[in-house]
Amino acid sequence: MGVRNHSATEGEGAKRPGEGEPEDARRAAGGSPSPEENVVRLRPTDPEVEPTAQRRSFGKAYKLRILQEAEACSSQKEIGALLRREGLYSSHLTKWRQEREQGGLKALEPKKRGPKPNPGLPLYRKVRDLERENERLRRKLRQAETIIDVQKKVSEILGISLAQIDSDGEES
Repeated sequence: MGVRNHSATEGEGAKRPGEGEPEDARRAAGGSPSPEENVVRLRPTDPEVEPTAQRRSFGKAYKLRILQEAEACSSQKEIGALLRREGLYSSHLTKWRQEREQGGLKALEPKKRGPKPNPGLPLYRKVRDLERENERLRRKLRQAETIIDVQKKVSEILGISLAQIDSDGEES
């Protein structure tokens, strides 16, 4: 180990360079940053998952407006500026023009993605039948509840007490 010379500036009572000075003054004077300033503070990671991008869908009014604006453009530069402004691609214009020519306004409506249901499959028929039965039973339940409410009101009017039925099914 080497022996250090203690000068008046390095003694026990002496301050380190930059100690006691404002931070801005140290930086302006070119002083070295304190050890606390050298520490890199890590921000805690956010456990929240970032949402994924969603597919854009365009309504028929929007498609018609963009097609009209594109047809009003006199040069390719104007069409390019329109597409950049709206965040569209030239393929959008091409596809929308084809749809308009083939089917008019109906073709410009957004289409539902994914496989189309086949109503002829047995599973779909069973679901349809069960939904019908469920609705029929709901109607019967509403009717039964209405009848019970009327019976309660009639018994109150006539002063007849209804027998309370226990959970065992016995009258009390």
